[in-house]
Amino acid sequence: MKIINFYKNRKIYFIISSFIILAGIVAALTMGIKLDIQFQGGSVVKYSYTGTIDSEEAGALVEATLGKTTTCLEQVTQATGEKTLSVNMADYESITSQEQELITSTLTTAYPDAGLNFITSQSVEPSTGARFFRQGILAIFLSFGLILVYVGYRFRKIGGFSAGFMAIVALFHDAFVVTAVFIIFRIPLNDSFIAAVLTIIGFSINDTIVIYDRIRENKVTMGSKTSTELLVDTSITQSMTRSINTSVAVFASITIVYIFAQIYNIESIKDFALPMMFGTISGCYSTICIAGPLWVMWKNHTANKTKKA
Repeated sequence: MKIINFYKNRKIYFIISSFIILAGIVAALTMGIKLDIQFQGGSVVKYSYTGTIDSEEAGALVEATLGKTTTCLEQVTQATGEKTLSVNMADYESITSQEQELITSTLTTAYPDAGLNFITSQSVEPSTGARFFRQGILAIFLSFGLILVYVGYRFRKIGGFSAGFMAIVALFHDAFVVTAVFIIFRIPLNDSFIAAVLTIIGFSINDTIVIYDRIRENKVTMGSKTSTELLVDTSITQSMTRSINTSVAVFASITIVYIFAQIYNIESIKDFALPMMFGTISGCYSTICIAGPLWVMWKNHTANKTKKA
């Protein structure tokens, strides 16, 4: 089997990752980060309708009526043709029943032939939304900490905590890719964001652990005199087919889920599945091209430091 020189080509991989990260930062600075009412606070009122409604005009009418910044979103279910209109008022206190009735009467008056029917309303206090957001981010960082402890202990014979730290760097890369997808595709950060990040973290670290297992086995069979570069390149090459096949299977499954969510217009599933598709690719890439070469760099740096001392 031909050994692929992952460590030798590490600069190419790092440039690709730097470009992805830079693109995400530029998107965040130019497009901004949208928070759903779950994290920002506010209210959303949903209606079904059968006629025609201009969402921008409807948003302007409600904003003029209530004096609150409002956006309206139209959604059409492809399978059934059902139309829904979401009136979103983020970063405000919960609307009262009188304000909800005022929204309904304003839209009904403006679009008398639309067959507007109230479906549901949801409100979240800004303080409650901020607390949900902090708790979600805390859950992500707590998972990083637990993974570091687990990898550090399990692979202590090959420098466990250094391997664990490089795995965490690769996981940060994956989490950033998922975040960039939310920003670029203008998906508001909500509970789907936390779920997608945690799922990708679990998927990616599983692949990384498989490679670390192979490194630990090859260290015994190849001998202690084998260079770290050759040891890691060999281990990644032996595990690469498994990682790619697993990622392809997961990507195909998530793609099918996204297609059906698109057909039946299930927003919560779409908001989860689309970032997951990109995260699956990123997880496979970071496991093969980032974590291993970074760990080799660290081991070489430590060895050189010890030699000089």
